[in-house]
Parts: sequence; C-alpha cells; structure tokens
Amino acid sequence: MTAAPTDIPRLVSELTLEEKASLCSGSDFWHTQAVERLGIPAIMVADGPHGLRKQAEEMDHLGVARSVPATCFPSAAGLGSTWDPDLMARVGEALGRETRANGVSVLLGPGVNMKRSPLCGRNFEYFSEDPLLAGVLASALVQGIQSQGVGASLKHFAANNQETDRLRVDAQVDERTLREIYLPAFERVVKGAKPWTVMC
Repeated sequence: MTAAPTDIPRLVSELTLEEKASLCSGSDFWHTQAVERLGIPAIMVADGPHGLRKQAEEMDHLGVARSVPATCFPSAAGLGSTWDPDLMARVGEALGRETRANGVSVLLGPGVNMKRSPLCGRNFEYFSEDPLLAGVLASALVQGIQSQGVGASLKHFAANNQETDRLRVDAQVDERTLREIYLPAFERVVKGAKPWTVMC
C-alpha cells in the first residue's frame, strides 16, 4: 500500500503506541519496522550526507566493512564554500538517482548543524557557521534529492556539537541562541523543502 498524504493522519491515528515506537526503532539498523496490519511496508534507509553509504545486508552499521560502491561527492564543508544553490540541487538530483537505483527509500542527510566549535567531529558534514547559508544550500540539496522520488532526512536536530558521548550529552543552550543560531537553518529547510524526515 502506498498512502496518499491525506491518508497519513488516519494511519497515524490507527497505530498503537507500540507500533509508533517500533517505527522509531526499526527492525534493524537500516530498515524501518513494517506494520503489516495497516499495509505499511518496511523501508530501507542509508547514510549519505555526501554520498550513498549503503552496506550490504550482512555488513555492520559502522561502515568498517565495505560499502556498496557509490559516488563520493565533496563534503558539505566544501560544497558550502561555493554558495551555489543550483550546484547543490544538481548534486541532490545525482544523490537521489543513486539512492533510488540502490533500492534505498530515505537518504540520511543533509546535516545543517552550525559549526560552533572547531572540535565538532562532524564539521565536515555541515555547510557553514551561518544559518542562512546552511538553510539555503540544504534546501536546494533536499529538493534535488526528493525530486528523484526518494526522501531526505535532515539532521542532526539540534545543537549536535560533539561526537564524544553525543547520545547522552546535555547540550544546554538558551532560547535566544537556539532561535538565532541553531534552529533557523532547520526551519528554512523544513518549511521550504519539506524533507521526508528529521533526525535527532
């Protein structure tokens, strides 16, 4: 079953709490959990802020084992230096085509966190320290990806400024800083490009 957008609120209302939780945790690292009684299929996701990183089924999620061969585009840090939304849209289209050709439904990218610390382990995945530039470029990339019939997952919402203990760190940020620095890029992309998902 492929649900039309008007069916989504109905489907969500019919999900049990356990089914909603299972959609967030997945059946394994790269697949969502199917809800067969409602005709919701499992879908495959793959990492890919600057190139599809799809693992063969038996491979680990860390990417230590080999990935399926794919194009590696310049990192967001490099692409951000171009200030070129048209280029970003073309890169997004190419990423979307490759994602679809590999049977992946959602590409986990782009990242639009702000480069606030030189110690952030993911600065290469982020476009800029400027929320306007990051939002404009990520919007173009998301539109390009999704023009190919696959989804983009905007990440990492929000204030993800370190890799050490990132799953349990307490990022204490005041409201003004959130509204002026960390959230505007996410808001621009969500409102303008409408990514299929947002990753925390």
